[in-house]
Amino acid sequence: MAKRTANGTAARRRTDALSRELIIQTATEILDSDGESALTLRALTVRLKTGYGAIYHHVADKNDLLAAATDDVITNVLSGTVTTGGPRETLRLLALGLFDAIDAHPWVGAELSRQPWRPALLDFYESIGSLLDALAVPEGARFDAAGTLVNYVLGVAVQNAANARHLADGDTDRGAFLNTTAEQWAHLDPGRYPFVHATVTQLREHDDREQFLAGIDIFLTGIAALRPA
Repeated sequence: MAKRTANGTAARRRTDALSRELIIQTATEILDSDGESALTLRALTVRLKTGYGAIYHHVADKNDLLAAATDDVITNVLSGTVTTGGPRETLRLLALGLFDAIDAHPWVGAELSRQPWRPALLDFYESIGSLLDALAVPEGARFDAAGTLVNYVLGVAVQNAANARHLADGDTDRGAFLNTTAEQWAHLDPGRYPFVHATVTQLREHDDREQFLAGIDIFLTGIAALRPA
């Protein structure tokens, strides 16, 4: 029987209140605010005001917790993607959703590098394959098209998150970094580096998110050429 407080209402037991979902949510908050090194089981017990046994009832260790939090982030991307705009637009939104999620949670990229085929990522891969099918990509080309797209999405998203983390660790803002790099490019010999020299302004002003989507559109244009005439 649950214990009752002085005013007669039932006091909810901590073991009842503590769920795997709450543990993962709390772990995500720690990871987002303080980074992967701050996530320890002790930090969780303090934050959740519980004991180790209650944590171990739901997760085996820190690695299990990191994996579960990563799956949760990707699952939220999949469930939150609007699917009413047709397969091409859905694919763009799905790719952008994962890009934004890894940008918001940089530790997800690091975890996916360690465990590249988490269950939720397999669901993402499956979704890409289904959308390519809906776009009438021939079955023989679908495997390569899906793999190329997924590798592009993860590669750019993880690298973008790593760059942001590197800049944050060095107390340098992105705009200042791009301006410095653009100045260096501007002083290069245009005879030797004509393309680099000509793109100085674009480097300084480009938006990572828009450039990522431009890459997705390039892939989709190429994929469209695989369809039967």
